[in-house]
Amino acid sequence: MVRRIGDDERRARLVARHHHNRTAGSVEDASESLVGFHSSDPVSVFLSAWARVEGFAVGDLDEALYERRTLLRMLGMRRTLFVQTRRVAAVMDTACTRDLMAAQRRRLVGMIEDQGLARDGEVWLSRVEAATVQALVAAGEATASELRQVVPDLQRKLMFGEGKKWGGEVGISTRVLFLLATSGRIVRGRPLGTWRSSQYRWAPIEVWLDDGLTEIGKEAAEAELLERWLRSYGPGTLTDLRWWTGWTLGRTRNVLEGLDVETVELDDGEGFVLADDLDSPDGQGAVALLPGLDPSVMGWKERGWFLGEHGPALFDRNGNAGPTVWVNGRIVGGWAQNQSGRIVTRLLEDVGVETAEAVEAEADRLEGWLDGFLFKPRFRGPLEKELAESD
Repeated sequence: MVRRIGDDERRARLVARHHHNRTAGSVEDASESLVGFHSSDPVSVFLSAWARVEGFAVGDLDEALYERRTLLRMLGMRRTLFVQTRRVAAVMDTACTRDLMAAQRRRLVGMIEDQGLARDGEVWLSRVEAATVQALVAAGEATASELRQVVPDLQRKLMFGEGKKWGGEVGISTRVLFLLATSGRIVRGRPLGTWRSSQYRWAPIEVWLDDGLTEIGKEAAEAELLERWLRSYGPGTLTDLRWWTGWTLGRTRNVLEGLDVETVELDDGEGFVLADDLDSPDGQGAVALLPGLDPSVMGWKERGWFLGEHGPALFDRNGNAGPTVWVNGRIVGGWAQNQSGRIVTRLLEDVGVETAEAVEAEADRLEGWLDGFLFKPRFRGPLEKELAESD
């Protein structure tokens, strides 16, 4: 008989495994449970950790990232920036990040040649890459701006989308550093300024990590990545798995077939869960304020079972989630920080007086923790914009 896992049970799993009750023991535990924090917006990483680790302080994440270096910031699935443990970083690198290199390199070589920077774009690019890594080894760490002063070729510009509204100019340093990062030769280090900043210093991987990233075979890495997702997010649909990994449908099916999984009946169709993960955890009684692009929002493609009809108010036009209010594994509203630093919430459905009061208490807790530190989400939904302008 096929096991049925309805929406209520899925939400209970989400609460327990994503630590909506602040049950994670450390930032490393929280990251491991989520298969990485989304880091496209640097503030989101800190707020995602705050929501899950009791007593979290900014220094806890800074120490993990820049002192202990138990967490790394690197590109992973869908060309998205993540903060994850070393093991997950190694898995992502093999299963997803390296896939980005070939096409992006061909594109850059073509642009170099087409725009007259060099006749042989590959030779020119390899020379600039070598000079950039050499400069980083000498400096230990450096920003893109600092590297441009040492490697003059990094100051060159490329045009893209000529004649298009979205066209413009991009510094070649951005593309070169992207390729070096996706090839595992360099890594993002400590940013300039506060924890709002995304102007990262760069460091050679062998300088940042004494033993580098663990080498994992491609098939093993793909299997581990999918197994980790199912352990943290399952059950999920084939659509969820394909979207989250960024793989083709065929590749996703092949990897899934190699795992010990069970097909289960969801409220809206067929899903998959690991064969040893059929028990339901207790995950009720949770109120959480999660930031934009939090993994609990962005971990699935098909979100109706926890998002309901609230997507238009909370997501931007490109499908990026803004800040959300959760109750028992379900999104019930949104929140924002206004210009005075106050955390303002709005519930989009009736949750009862007691729960509404718990939401306000959580907003007060976040406001107190921020202690006047002001930020603006990189990706803003309609409700967040409206609330941010409120008194």
